[in-house]
Amino acid sequence: MDAAPTPRRNSAGLRRDLELLEVLGSPEAEESGGLGVVRLAELVGRDKGQVSRTLATLADAGLVARDPATLTYGLGYQLYALAARTLESRLVRQAVPFLRRVVTATHETAHLCVLRGDSVLTLSSQLSEHAFRGIAWEGVSVAAWMTSAGRVLISDWSDADIRGWYDRHGNDRAVTGPVAPVVAPLTGLPPEPAAEGGIPLITDFESLLTEIGHIRRRGYASVDEEFEMGVVGVSAPVFDFRGNIVAAINVSAPKARLGRHLDAAGRLVSEIAEQLSAELGAAPRRGSRVSGTAE
Repeated sequence: MDAAPTPRRNSAGLRRDLELLEVLGSPEAEESGGLGVVRLAELVGRDKGQVSRTLATLADAGLVARDPATLTYGLGYQLYALAARTLESRLVRQAVPFLRRVVTATHETAHLCVLRGDSVLTLSSQLSEHAFRGIAWEGVSVAAWMTSAGRVLISDWSDADIRGWYDRHGNDRAVTGPVAPVVAPLTGLPPEPAAEGGIPLITDFESLLTEIGHIRRRGYASVDEEFEMGVVGVSAPVFDFRGNIVAAINVSAPKARLGRHLDAAGRLVSEIAEQLSAELGAAPRRGSRVSGTAE
């Protein structure tokens, strides 16, 4: 006779913990800015002393957070961090075929980038076949305002939010995370004006806001040796089902190879980024479906 299955330890306690987290994620909790111990105990039908002890344990783990002013509880940073990592992992899996399309069409290295805090983090790179090719930047964080991907990732913010963000981070050093073994970024050098007909450098908030306007209208961003000597790049936004920008597809390459074809590459990357957005459930954006290939 087979032995009876061993019951899972602490399963009842785990269910009670999850019940509290579900209630803290409810519309009532969101609209109220959090819930107190008494209200939580009422909603889950448990003793308030028991609920209080459970919340203290969850708070120690970062799964809930207590407002010191109102003494109410809400979902904690650790839950959001776990969710973000899970979403990013899924995003990378879905993005890889689209990055490969970019590499096939342009013969240049393609990257999937996200905004992590106030810097751009590369989640995935698909390398080109060129002997001299873009280096994989996976795991390296760079100042958002200095890159085409960073400018794309903040392009759906309000002008006021961009202003506040630039005031805090407009002087951030180029590489903000682990340093990648690539050509040294342009740091400590006074910006030079762009050549006539070229891509203007971002030197202050006004020039950044002007470039954001261009990105919103044409659907992609370009950089010309602003981050690395001899390197140019383009980036286009990836939208989720809510219509929010969640990532950017970037192509970077030596200027000698891609410099004359940036607009064509930008249109191509924008089209493929739109296809990935549709895969993520985003509605088609008016006037955003473009066609074209890198020349």
